[in-house]
Amino acid sequence: MNKPEKIGIYHFVTESYLLDFRGRITIPMIGNYMLHAASNHASQRGFGFSDMTERHTAWVLSRLAIEINRFPEMSEPITLYTWISEVGRLFTSRCFELADSAGRPVVFARSIWAAIDMQTRRPTPLDAEELSVYVSDRPCPVEKPGKIIPVENETEGIPYQVKYSDLDINGHFNSIKYMEHMLDLFELDLFREKEIRRFEIAYLSEGWYGMPLALHKQEMEPDKYNMAISYEGKAVCRAMADWIKR
Repeated sequence: MNKPEKIGIYHFVTESYLLDFRGRITIPMIGNYMLHAASNHASQRGFGFSDMTERHTAWVLSRLAIEINRFPEMSEPITLYTWISEVGRLFTSRCFELADSAGRPVVFARSIWAAIDMQTRRPTPLDAEELSVYVSDRPCPVEKPGKIIPVENETEGIPYQVKYSDLDINGHFNSIKYMEHMLDLFELDLFREKEIRRFEIAYLSEGWYGMPLALHKQEMEPDKYNMAISYEGKAVCRAMADWIKR
């Protein structure tokens, strides 16, 4: 039996209930599309959620960098391509390309994933030989995620407690919810006047129900912001956003 193709291709049509007040899909929604594609791509190749569960392991998203040329609008057909670009001992890199109906790329992203032991919650070595079969040299013009300068000890945080709607299938703080809470730190007028061109997020530790958190934001230079979500003064997640005028 032939192995599936290295590159996964998935089709979506934007719907009104997925859009923001500007009539465009949001960065968290783009993140949802990517997680959907990544999950399906992995499952179709034997290392998805069920396969990992049988090995008492689970995939966790470590870092994600998204670069946006244009936000898709309502009722727009979009195609999402995803592929593995690199496999290491503990981490694997996955790329994404979101294209419009004419085949023009509108979003690129690069992500880093780790497999963790479900009991110890510690990283576990990857089967590099198995995964390397699916590594593709398809170009991904996104700079790799880097270190995000901490701001959690430089700013007064806004209190937030993890709620039911924040949880994922594992009972932990959903990775997309981190994005939503950080973007909610910005005033609505900024979204009216400007666009986020690059959004980068680093997941540092897991959150759980009832966890008392603090949300932080600091402008590092004009139109460049760093954010953090902290617990007892220590970051559980950091992010950065680069804005441009519309």
